[in-house]
Amino acid sequence: MTSLTCSFIIPAYNESERLTHSLPKVLDYIHQQQPHSEIIVVNDGSTDETAAIVRRFAADHPEVRLLENPGNRGKGYSVRNGMLHARGDVMLFTDADLSSPIGEAGKLLLAIERGADIAIGSRWLQAELQTERQPWYRQLYGRLFNLGLRIVLGLKYRDTQCGFKAFNRTAVRTLFTRQQVERWGFDPELLFLAGKFHLKTTEVPVEWAHDHRSKISPLRDGLKMGLEILKVRWNYLEGLYEEPAAAPEEHTTEPVLPVQVAK
Repeated sequence: MTSLTCSFIIPAYNESERLTHSLPKVLDYIHQQQPHSEIIVVNDGSTDETAAIVRRFAADHPEVRLLENPGNRGKGYSVRNGMLHARGDVMLFTDADLSSPIGEAGKLLLAIERGADIAIGSRWLQAELQTERQPWYRQLYGRLFNLGLRIVLGLKYRDTQCGFKAFNRTAVRTLFTRQQVERWGFDPELLFLAGKFHLKTTEVPVEWAHDHRSKISPLRDGLKMGLEILKVRWNYLEGLYEEPAAAPEEHTTEPVLPVQVAK
């Protein structure tokens, strides 16, 4: 348990089945470990019962909030929407399947409490923590993608794509007001910007299990993510990250911290 209040953000697209099981686990965790925290589920234009299920939980648990995207916009957009509406000292996003058990959140919150601006869960710093590994072809894709990130963006993290990351409020205001990638490639964009703005990022080994119902296609989405990474480099060269973007409808009304991009 830390003294920080936390906003747990769950992006959700057609996640009614998973949320039925994961929301009670997150609620139990905050009741026992992180009182005065909240859960924000961001509905990304789902066509199933996702919104209805979240509303039922919210009716009984005021800690639960539902945000609606204007249609299906992508995971990156959903995470940004949740982050910029969050009220906690720390904002942590997790996948709806809880591939990293919610109990692992304490590791990320502790890293923030000890001075990190960003704490990212890693499946590969201690691979023995994986209770169920990805198929070999997904592992190969991940290694090739990480190699591309090193070449194009200079990122040297062991794992950029684990859906388990925490940010303090300074990091949220700095990064998510500048984020432009709205789909799967948003994680590297955030980590790239974190380096440019000299935010302290700590990679934390976490327990993790592969979910065979994963919605990411290594080939189709891998190609899209590759193009998004090239776009991040181009945006930086064009100076598009120097100032916060014009605030879209999902942005918080709180003032943005004045920060300057590193050259």
